[in-house]
Amino acid sequence: MRIALVTDAWSPQVNGVVRALQATANELRKLGHEVQVIHSGEGPTMPCPSYPEIPLATEPFAQIGRAFTERTPDAVHIATEGPLGLAARIWCAGHNWQFTTSFHTRFAEYLAARTPIPLAWSYAFLRWFHNGATHTLISNPALAEELEGWGFRHLAQWSRGVDSNLFRPWPEQDSVVLLPGARPAFVYFGRVAVEKNVEDFLHLDLPGSKHVIGDGPLTADLRARYSAVQWHGMMHGEQLSRHLAAADVMVFPSRTDTLGLVVREANACGVPVAAYPVTGPQASIVDGVNGFLREDLREAAVLALDLNRQDCRNAALQHSWERCTQDFINHLVNIQTD
Repeated sequence: MRIALVTDAWSPQVNGVVRALQATANELRKLGHEVQVIHSGEGPTMPCPSYPEIPLATEPFAQIGRAFTERTPDAVHIATEGPLGLAARIWCAGHNWQFTTSFHTRFAEYLAARTPIPLAWSYAFLRWFHNGATHTLISNPALAEELEGWGFRHLAQWSRGVDSNLFRPWPEQDSVVLLPGARPAFVYFGRVAVEKNVEDFLHLDLPGSKHVIGDGPLTADLRARYSAVQWHGMMHGEQLSRHLAAADVMVFPSRTDTLGLVVREANACGVPVAAYPVTGPQASIVDGVNGFLREDLREAAVLALDLNRQDCRNAALQHSWERCTQDFINHLVNIQTD
């Protein structure tokens, strides 16, 4: 099958959406499918307002037109609601092509955190965008229930996997070297941005030491105000896996993530997770097994110290990219109506 994957989020961006799409594309190719990734790096761009590290296509309609005309796909999946995603959706509708979409990010909430635009306005756009698809793929049942409340239709489950070969336990003697300071070591791993609610972790009164792995628009401000926290910056590959595995607990303070791929990656390293009892982490954490979900985030973090690290890894091993990619394939539709 020739699959066109349209996304405004792609390398060199570093986030859970990009990692999920890259992993899925790799698995599709292993299965013999031809994957054409149409992303903003293939044409002229401008920085995204308030997120200058995210490039947005400035000629999305021309880019989509060239891609779809030069090589007609069998199936189109639109992963994001940015300029390229919008251009692809309009092209498909105009040519009577069926297509699928996926809902990865709470775009409406993130926009409301930065502008006075009401949630209802943003969700009206998102509802129009996604309801034109044959299926909109979402990561968990709780998210489906929320979106149905906003009027979304044709929702289908597509979970996210974890690379358990990369994210794995490492020798314990690495811990003190990689995450120096008093034990236990509590880690936040991810983007340092307003929607991630990182400050809820930073101001917790916890024993031991606190560490942040990642970068983002709030890094400079938070680093200046929380000097006792150790800031490790952006990491990739085995360096990231080793540092994550050196933690005693990963604290995930986001209230807006639709899943939180980092929860499964931490678990795969044998690290328990403390989080709020909200939609994203609820899809991955079994309370008292691989983490704790509490409105009192400090309580969750301290309780998680006593969890079995092998139980955490076993929980992550239930989510393979092979299985998740098969779900993705099952929901694809041919562009032409049967």
